[in-house]
Amino acid sequence: MTSHLSRQKLVIFDVDGTIVDAFHAIEQTFLVHGMALGDLERFQKRRKLLKYLGGLREFPTNLRKQFGKQSRKALLATLTEFYRHKARLYPGVDSLLRALLADPGIRVALVTRNVTAEPEKTLRSLFRRHDIDIDDFDYVACIPLGEDKTAQLKCARECLAINPARTYACGDEHGDYQAAIAAGVYPFVVAYGFEDRERLVKGFGVPREVISTSPAEFIENLTHALDLLDLTGHHGDA
Repeated sequence: MTSHLSRQKLVIFDVDGTIVDAFHAIEQTFLVHGMALGDLERFQKRRKLLKYLGGLREFPTNLRKQFGKQSRKALLATLTEFYRHKARLYPGVDSLLRALLADPGIRVALVTRNVTAEPEKTLRSLFRRHDIDIDDFDYVACIPLGEDKTAQLKCARECLAINPARTYACGDEHGDYQAAIAAGVYPFVVAYGFEDRERLVKGFGVPREVISTSPAEFIENLTHALDLLDLTGHHGDA
């Protein structure tokens, strides 16, 4: 039965690598501590366990620098400060979010594994620098790094009483795609964050049709799906 469900739509955003340029934040944090990530292209292709240890060129130094609890604590503190005071949304995302938050027919949620200290405080500071109040989001969940997102995607939809067919989940990793499918909602996947398109498609079977390769393409695809005026003033069904 769908009669009890809202007629509104719901968009659920992952944060790091989807709407926030997380690679730049991590890269700058590593540089402060005398380490290097390598370029974005190589970073996207690494397996998860090696993401932050670098490739063959960076591995020995990074492993030595990251060894020990105090080193990891210092990295986390630097990353948190960078996120709160310098990290940026991808180009155009601030306008997208403001448009969605202002639309009475759309609910907007964040489900994130942001790894900074006190992530909700971090995100509040980051969004405030873009003139966005985190309290304007309809649902915010900061979950532990290893936790699957499926349950939170379902919870956001159910708490807001949104039809799964009118719900969109946006992420940048194959796990985000799998969580969206498991939650019964439509996936949007971006290939400019933590995984590139070829890894998503060939490594994990993510359909090319749901992948956007740039922030501009993502914004265009999402606004079209929502049948919104896009940010240049054209209608989504034009």
